[in-house]
Amino acid sequence: MSLTLSWPHLRTLLSRWRAVATAPPPPPEVFLSRIRFVERGVGLPVKAVVLALLTFSLFFSGWLSELTDLQQEVLGYIRMFFLFYFALNVGSGLILWGMDEVSARLVVPVTCIMTILDGAMLGLLTLVTGGFDSILYWAFLGLLVRNAAVIPSADVQITVNFLVSLCYLLAGILDIWVAGTELELIRTTGRGTVSGGFFDESQVPITESLILRMLLMLLLTACCAGIQILVDRQRQREFDAQEFQIKQQQLEAAGRLAAEIAHQLKNPLGIINNAAFTLQRTVKEGKKITQQISIIREEVDRSDKILTELMGYARLSEGRVERVDINAEVDRAVDLVLPAGASFEIKVHRDYAPGLPALLGQQGHFAEVFANLLTNAREAMNGKGEIYLTTRTGPEFSVVVSIRDTGPGIPADQLKSIFEPYFTTKNRGTGLGLAIVKNNTELYGGTVAVESELGKGTMFTLTLPARSLIRLRS
Repeated sequence: MSLTLSWPHLRTLLSRWRAVATAPPPPPEVFLSRIRFVERGVGLPVKAVVLALLTFSLFFSGWLSELTDLQQEVLGYIRMFFLFYFALNVGSGLILWGMDEVSARLVVPVTCIMTILDGAMLGLLTLVTGGFDSILYWAFLGLLVRNAAVIPSADVQITVNFLVSLCYLLAGILDIWVAGTELELIRTTGRGTVSGGFFDESQVPITESLILRMLLMLLLTACCAGIQILVDRQRQREFDAQEFQIKQQQLEAAGRLAAEIAHQLKNPLGIINNAAFTLQRTVKEGKKITQQISIIREEVDRSDKILTELMGYARLSEGRVERVDINAEVDRAVDLVLPAGASFEIKVHRDYAPGLPALLGQQGHFAEVFANLLTNAREAMNGKGEIYLTTRTGPEFSVVVSIRDTGPGIPADQLKSIFEPYFTTKNRGTGLGLAIVKNNTELYGGTVAVESELGKGTMFTLTLPARSLIRLRS
């Protein structure tokens, strides 16, 4: 029985591995808390001592005095790089010391860059401590573990540790070149073997040893990344559990409030309706009075319908919280408002960002928001025009949804009032559509904005946070 691995099978395996290895990006607070503890709390004092020892060893001690001209030239380059490295460490140290006052967009990349430079400096130091067989190899392994402790994002951690491992490999290759050049000079000049320097003829690195050392570094990188993925997934489960609890509590509270308001208002409206009906039957004269009473009854009926819708919204709030795919919800709203069999001459353009974070909530809330906005766009264009739908990721784990139409637009003096309940420019509108959009969006801690210009259409932009915990903690 033979085993064959075709390209489709390989692609399936790669996709499965990507699904397993891919973890949601950690919040910036996780990265900053690790940097604050490992790099600032522990790393700064240790690095200050190490820099002091390296400065003394490279510039003031005599342990590197017995070197040939070529070795002295290489040592000069190492000293130049160390001065550059020293200056960068002073600058990064100041940033870390005041990181509470500095933007995370500066602290995080500076930390990653400095970890790579640590590997480069460590690689150069192996040239004067034995090359591939240098005892500093174990410091490389410690550096990989330290990077894993600092960097919570698995993909960034793998990249940084791979570059650090590459620094060791390149330093070893450079050491081989220096050793080869030294041996060639020895053969050419007829001088004795080099002692106290980089390598003599008996110290040329062995290929098998190099392979084993590199495999160990790559294996440690993979193990650290695997542990980080498990930690990320556990953190994601904890976040989801807390998010579910927060969302459920918010929706239950909103539902109870809406139901209570509706219940309290329906009773007096019923009494008013009965009294108006009795008054209408009693009063036989005075046409004007009868007309006014009819208006009262019509308004009571209208208010009753509005409250019935409000109670329906309250029942929605008492539903189940689940993961909501925004792209799928927008498509579902399009199918509902603009069904394929309808005669609307509306072209829908979709520009959806892949891999959006899932929102925790109720599908009914989001479906109502998108359906109301699409209905408004359809009616504004009288069933003929274009609608542009866009989804993308926003700052701080948010999802941004834009719905733009090519309708007549909204007058500037009405933009401030369109989200108010009962405000409408339609003959048969209730004025609740955009009010529900605003309420449902704010129910999840989101915002809704509108941009419109007469003759150029209208665009509604919704920003929905995917993480309530970040908002509560910040």
